[in-house]
Amino acid sequence: MRASGYSVPTRQTRTPWRGEALGTVTGIESPPTVLFAGGGTGGHLYPALAIAQTLVRLAPEVQPVFVGAHRGIERDVLPQYPFAYTLLDLHPLYRTSVWRNWKTVWGAASAWRGLGAIVRRDRPRLVVGTGGYASGLALGYAVAHRIPIVQQIADSAPGVTARWFARYSREVYLGYPEAIARLPHDHRTAYIDTGNPITPPPDPRPDRRTARAYWGFPADESHVILVFGGSQGARAINEAVDAWVGRGLPRDIRLIWATGRSHYAAYATREAPNVRVRPYLSPIADGYAAADLAVARAGAITTAELCAWGIPMVLVPLPTAAADHQTANARALEAAGAAIHFPQHTMSGETIGRVVQQLADDAPKRAALAAAALRRARPGAAEDIARRILSAVQLR
Repeated sequence: MRASGYSVPTRQTRTPWRGEALGTVTGIESPPTVLFAGGGTGGHLYPALAIAQTLVRLAPEVQPVFVGAHRGIERDVLPQYPFAYTLLDLHPLYRTSVWRNWKTVWGAASAWRGLGAIVRRDRPRLVVGTGGYASGLALGYAVAHRIPIVQQIADSAPGVTARWFARYSREVYLGYPEAIARLPHDHRTAYIDTGNPITPPPDPRPDRRTARAYWGFPADESHVILVFGGSQGARAINEAVDAWVGRGLPRDIRLIWATGRSHYAAYATREAPNVRVRPYLSPIADGYAAADLAVARAGAITTAELCAWGIPMVLVPLPTAAADHQTANARALEAAGAAIHFPQHTMSGETIGRVVQQLADDAPKRAALAAAALRRARPGAAEDIARRILSAVQLR
């Protein structure tokens, strides 16, 4: 499957290998191509899209091309963007049901051939891996065929793919500086603390009074709490919030609650003058602008956005996330003084109400959390990474 409006390069050229200087390819008449490999989940796909969009903004002649998996989120998301893409029969490693790994092996064989066709057609100058099972085979193909690679690693606990290919990467862009302790140290690989690529907050920031008015909340001394669990929602968070609301919210609490699309119908009746229930926040900036405090999952992009906005955060990691990486993210931010780690198994209507009220009553604590979050913020990550990629391929 391919996006429309894509022009196929008319002339083939040799691709440089890892030991050569990037950008030394000659005779290229077609637009320079950068191949992005990553997906499966939004945490791996959206950073790639943010980088690609910034590349095109800085250098319109660059042509990002995406490769992903049929079964990943990219199947639904990539058609919404103006980039060429190809979806392959890629599968993760099935650790708990190993008998299903025949799909992984079979899919990898056909995907390898598909990658060969992509490389012959597009002649990428560089492959950018952003993690997940959708990136592993593409990075492997690039290494085997001496195509330079870089990686963007979003989480504080890098996955297997990221760790393995770090040794072959020219540069690795870290969303969390703590990740470097879990990566191989090779003098040929540069680890750079860029932060995670996000849409930065507007400058100047929206006025708090105006932001509250958008939600129909008064500009008084009450506290606006933003609760969300991602586009699909988080059942455990929703159940605890539902119990909390059912007990009766304190008079000084206003709640913006994004349930996730699949959960919305079950909680829509909780809408009230002090509670706003939405299936999904798009743009989420409307919620960030009004929030005094957030209760959220500990995904890499979520936490990067909360840091950029300087919002005190209570992080509830998804315990089933691969390698428990969300817990690692929450612990890293708690250690930095930017968050409170709130394990899911401790959640109930009573406990979430207690932790929120304690923070609502403790202005110095909230200020300290916000200041630490801003110290961790890297709102310009997408542009920093894009400029390094353009420099690497000698386009800027």
